[in-house]
Order: sequence, then structure tokens, then C-alpha cells
Amino acid sequence: MADRLERFTSWLGRAAMDVWGDMPRDIQEALFETAMKGQDAEREELARILHGRHTRTLHPPRRNLGGGKWA
Repeated sequence: MADRLERFTSWLGRAAMDVWGDMPRDIQEALFETAMKGQDAEREELARILHGRHTRTLHPPRRNLGGGKWA
């Protein structure tokens, strides 16, 4: 069962990467944050990979809600 779960997880991950640029930004962010939970060292690398594959996902920086300046 564990092998099957790993296969399904891999397929689902590849599918998500394939359609990443078609997803709404909030879905992208939720999926990215869930995937990268506890994986701080890999966050930037995955972000670069996704932006490299889907240039539409290059977003301007979000405003810092605390200070009103760009993050």
C-alpha cells in the first residue's frame, strides 16, 4: 500500500506542476504552502522551478499587511 501511495502522490504532484500556471493564485499559494510546510530549505528552489516552467506565475511582491510596504 505504501508503494501505491507514493506512486499516486508522485502522479498528483506531476499533474499539479503541469497545470500550475492555469491555477488561480490563491490555489497556487495554498498548495505551495501545504507542500513546503516544514521544508524551509527547499522553498526557494521549488518556487524557482515553478516560475521557470510557468512564467505567468511570476507575481509582483505582495504588500506586507503590517507595514504597508512591499515585502
